[in-house]
Amino acid sequence: MLSGAERMAGVLYKKERELLEYLAQFQAQYGYSPTLSELAKATNHRSKSTIHALIRSLVEKGYVQKVEGNTRVLKIIEDKVKMNFLGVQPSIDLPLMGYIAAGKPLEPHTDPNATFQVSASLLSGKRTAYVLKIKGSSLIEDGILDGDYVVIEKEIDIANGDIVVAIVDDNLATLKKYYKEDGRVVLKPANSQMDPIYPNKLILQGKVVGLVRKF
Repeated sequence: MLSGAERMAGVLYKKERELLEYLAQFQAQYGYSPTLSELAKATNHRSKSTIHALIRSLVEKGYVQKVEGNTRVLKIIEDKVKMNFLGVQPSIDLPLMGYIAAGKPLEPHTDPNATFQVSASLLSGKRTAYVLKIKGSSLIEDGILDGDYVVIEKEIDIANGDIVVAIVDDNLATLKKYYKEDGRVVLKPANSQMDPIYPNKLILQGKVVGLVRKF
């Protein structure tokens, strides 16, 4: 059980925030709540009991209210969450996770609670999402420039030509176009001055679903 101070502060831990963000994104798209199975799949949890525990915590912290008699309804009741996620404004605040530069580890943002506002229309509502800031020019010929912000959905079903965030080999991060050729994954830049990557190890972190440029 949460202490009184924790309930009043409403502090969200990483897994709670991820679940709340997905729940709000889903409701913004479809107008109703996802099932426990959908919540578990979207947030990469194998157990529904974990989702139950996270929802209970969100209820205790005052972000979510269960609607009795309807397992499809979880009412988001915190005003700021409503403003940012449920269509009062035509935008959604996503976590700004940090910076990505080709051939370097992902660089986390200095503020772990940093967010970035994007149009809700960029998102499918089927997966949790986050934002990264681009450093470098590996996709310059596709119009993705140094200093741009890319919106990433944690999608595991990747198709040829998708632009993905991937961790390759020695924990290096890259933003490249994904292809599977002759049974092997190839990560290709959109920059004629750079070579493709043929990773020995690959962990996909999601795919790009949107681009934001600030002038």
